[in-house]
Amino acid sequence: MKLKSKEVFLESPGEGILVYGNTFYVRRDGVEKVCYRSTITRSDTLDTFQRCFSGDNGLTWSEPEPIEFTFKTSEGTRRTYAQPGFIDPANDRLLTMVLEGVLPSDDPMEGMTNWYPQYRLSTDGGRTNCVDEQVIQRGYSPDHPFECVWVGKNSMMIGDITCRPIRTRQGRILVPVAIAPLGPDGECYNPGGGYTYHEAAVLIGAWIDECRIEWDISQIVANDPTKSTRGCDEPTIAEMPDGRILMVIRGSNDVKPDLPCYKWYSVSEDGGYTWSQVRPWTYTDGANFFSPASCSQLLQHSNGRYYWIGNITQGNPRGNRPRYPMTIGEVDPESLMLIKDTVITIDDRQEGEDEATMLSNFMAHEDRQTSDIIVHMSRPFTRSKHDWTGHAYLYRIEP
Repeated sequence: MKLKSKEVFLESPGEGILVYGNTFYVRRDGVEKVCYRSTITRSDTLDTFQRCFSGDNGLTWSEPEPIEFTFKTSEGTRRTYAQPGFIDPANDRLLTMVLEGVLPSDDPMEGMTNWYPQYRLSTDGGRTNCVDEQVIQRGYSPDHPFECVWVGKNSMMIGDITCRPIRTRQGRILVPVAIAPLGPDGECYNPGGGYTYHEAAVLIGAWIDECRIEWDISQIVANDPTKSTRGCDEPTIAEMPDGRILMVIRGSNDVKPDLPCYKWYSVSEDGGYTWSQVRPWTYTDGANFFSPASCSQLLQHSNGRYYWIGNITQGNPRGNRPRYPMTIGEVDPESLMLIKDTVITIDDRQEGEDEATMLSNFMAHEDRQTSDIIVHMSRPFTRSKHDWTGHAYLYRIEP
């Protein structure tokens, strides 16, 4: 592998503003794409959200159109965050997962008790939806959408945009999610003592007609809070050639920096329904590597290989930092571990940049014309940890 190019995809519109730009294909064949554009001025929020379309693989784009994502209600603010879409290759339907919730205040922590997923299906490249409804496990209700979730008490989140759905050989749609669990007292549970605490799972979808999915949920994937203080967060999944499904999971040593901070993994051998015990994810020789509490992504390529993109640090991180360098490496489909000799750096902190520089919150996909791996990642200038000014970049990697 080699890094072919790095270019500014979208320029920051002003001081203190970080712009994101992520693109994805909207049909099974061809090069029609959508770009989601957003801006933020502080962590875990959106200030603007727009979309535009391209018919020539991203060479030119339509004028951006705004997407409403906040609505005032008598109960608080309804927030709706659409994830980049996923094409089911069997039926050419565009599936968009949406994070939804009514937050009584502007405190992001309100989401820990209010977020739940919606799903949208489109047959016209994402311009309109034939379905836009809450994801509810078979036999449950909107207020109690899953066996383990009660809206208003705890939450289910899609995670970061790297938490991409997949279609299995069995024809099921799997969507990795993170769940804020409830404790014995019926309140949100945080046994690790960190900023938040989550367990992982996958939503399991089966088509019941051309434009509707019936949903189930997998076994919960949980970590030991004495080993990962924020549990299992932002899972990413891929189905291997032998049918096993690998899940790589964000861990954390938040508030306990002496703990080693790793990525963790679990494996399913029955199509995503049950999962193995969570263990540290390593190189193929068994050696551990450090990775901060940050998202990562597994990517299956048309060349038959599997790639992992994420942060690998030289020393033990402290919670979320440092989030550099950003790396990519090949996954061995037999051991399911990362092949150390294939790992290359996509980008790193530059001389003079603040230690709070973040190279994270990205999304990757394969270019259908060139087979390059495209990584969209926004890069804050980070003159200080409170300065969010930064452009959205596009990186091309030759696999």
